[in-house]
Amino acid sequence: MTAMAPARTEPDLSFLLDHTSHVLRTRMSAALAEIGLTPRMHCVLVHALEAERTQAQLAEIGDMDKTTMVVTVDALEKAGLAERRPSSHDRRARIIAVTEEGARVAGQSQRIVDGVHQGALQALPEAERAALLGALKHLVEGHLATPVESPRPARRARQREK
Repeated sequence: MTAMAPARTEPDLSFLLDHTSHVLRTRMSAALAEIGLTPRMHCVLVHALEAERTQAQLAEIGDMDKTTMVVTVDALEKAGLAERRPSSHDRRARIIAVTEEGARVAGQSQRIVDGVHQGALQALPEAERAALLGALKHLVEGHLATPVESPRPARRARQREK
């Protein structure tokens, strides 16, 4: 049956990107777990510190569904790192406000995230690091900027939390 398999003319880009992304996410999860955070918690803290944002806006940024976002913010509130507050611009809207402790933890988690990224890039020769980042940015901003519509949409991989 293997003789019938089509010959591959190009490297399997999907596999290469999926595999490296998966391994990077597992390393990120393990590193952040050391300070009691998940990658989603880190994402919410950092982006909530950047600007006054609602839970829905943060969910969009972090590619989280509504239920996952609620669970993530509940965990941040329970840990004393963030709280839901009325928006200063629209009293009907609720924003996620980072506490002083949350800001301290966000700084720590950002250093961890930067270290994980740096560790991955250091596996490459220096000249290839810039080339890889440049090529990925070019794809993300160009040809692969927007998913295409499909009758059977591709399922986007999400980080599994334990």
